[in-house]
Amino acid sequence: MSSQAHFDSLVKSGQPVGEVIGADKFLVRIKGLNPINLHALVLFADGSKGFVKQIDADSVFVLHLSNKNIAIGTLAVAQHDKLVCRVGKNFIGRVVSISGHPLDGKGPIVADSVWPVFNEAPTLYSRKLLETQLESGVTTIDSIFPLVRGQRIAVIGDSKSGKTALATQLTINQKNTGQIVVYCLIAKRKSDVDTLLSRLEATSSLKNSIVVVSTMFDSLISTYLAPYIACSMAEYLWQKSNQDTIIIYDDLTSHAHAYREISLLSGVSPGRDSYPGDMFYAHSSLLERAGRLNSTGNCLTAVPIVLASSGDITAFLPTNIMSITDGQWILDMNVFRSGVRPAINTGLSVTRVGGVGHNKIQKELAAKTLKLLAEYRQAEEFSRFGSELTEESKLVLKKGKDMFSLLTQSPVDVYGLVTQQLMLDIVLNQQAEEKIDVNSLKNMAAEFASKVQKESDYEPSREKLKRQILVGAKK
Repeated sequence: MSSQAHFDSLVKSGQPVGEVIGADKFLVRIKGLNPINLHALVLFADGSKGFVKQIDADSVFVLHLSNKNIAIGTLAVAQHDKLVCRVGKNFIGRVVSISGHPLDGKGPIVADSVWPVFNEAPTLYSRKLLETQLESGVTTIDSIFPLVRGQRIAVIGDSKSGKTALATQLTINQKNTGQIVVYCLIAKRKSDVDTLLSRLEATSSLKNSIVVVSTMFDSLISTYLAPYIACSMAEYLWQKSNQDTIIIYDDLTSHAHAYREISLLSGVSPGRDSYPGDMFYAHSSLLERAGRLNSTGNCLTAVPIVLASSGDITAFLPTNIMSITDGQWILDMNVFRSGVRPAINTGLSVTRVGGVGHNKIQKELAAKTLKLLAEYRQAEEFSRFGSELTEESKLVLKKGKDMFSLLTQSPVDVYGLVTQQLMLDIVLNQQAEEKIDVNSLKNMAAEFASKVQKESDYEPSREKLKRQILVGAKK
């Protein structure tokens, strides 16, 4: 059916019809379209579409989804009471635009269904308590600031502090866990898109991911809709396919900037930092769609990325996101310059519910690691004054240096939970006379971790690994 025939059929079926009385780029004012719902899909006579953003007494404001201008006097008809997008399992392993069209040259995608773009979050009584740890493959995160499936945790940091690299590591590790990752790129440069895709393809991680792309050259409407559409794709897999899913928003700062521009052009009164009054709702309604379902036990985990310009985590957007999420990983440029990757600030980062996924050994190792890092900073300060250090302080300095070397990972390096436990255990419990080769420890730990099939296998594997990586020890 042609667009004109479809338009005529909607009019004949009695759907509300209106006339365009004002147009300013993507902002279209229509008179006579009432009654109509907020976010309803509107079809114009020229075949283009839009959705309702604001409803006044005598007219409605529609955000036009096409790049071409709309003429005054053009007729419009309500096509659907909700804005929907195409979803389905066939999107897994693909790179798509916000309209669901493929960008990877691998042919068309057959959708299983459609899903509301602005879907409501599950109610409180339909949710279940979180309990299963989500493996990120990053030692700092899994051991100190863990994430559980269904949690919402923010990644906050300055520009070029490694936020996307951390999210990429999280994505890469899911090829071993069976979870699907929906990675939403919001207003990105083409080079950023290419970097992400090349890393995912090089590690065979794209096959269990959906990458939704919105570039900085797309319209403001595309940037605004990108995270909602990506969330809908993840929601369908989570709620209808019973699939544990992770959604990464990279980044919500760009989304907020687009929404601010749309709101200001729409005549909405500006609030703090010129953001509209419903800026908090725009993000909370998005992030609250994650969680764990009581009916199936499946989880949707949300990882929003937020820019903290000049490291200011007290700015409007970072504080908004921190108050919505269940924890945050703060990336610090001072830590980044020291060579530690990912550059997580262990003093400011926190996970509010992630600890429920830790077992007894993991909790003990996490407490010891945080204690060692705090003691190391103190011992390092004293060592700068040239004062004579005690043997205990010297051991803390040695352990601390080895720990920072251990916690440094490249974006493509990921470690399993048992591997991490073995490495941390050996570094934390080394003696003064022992010298550890940290690089050998990283290279060999996974091999020994694979031999740990039951609890009684742990200590023998740890001792064998320790003998292998001690400098000067007999192999």
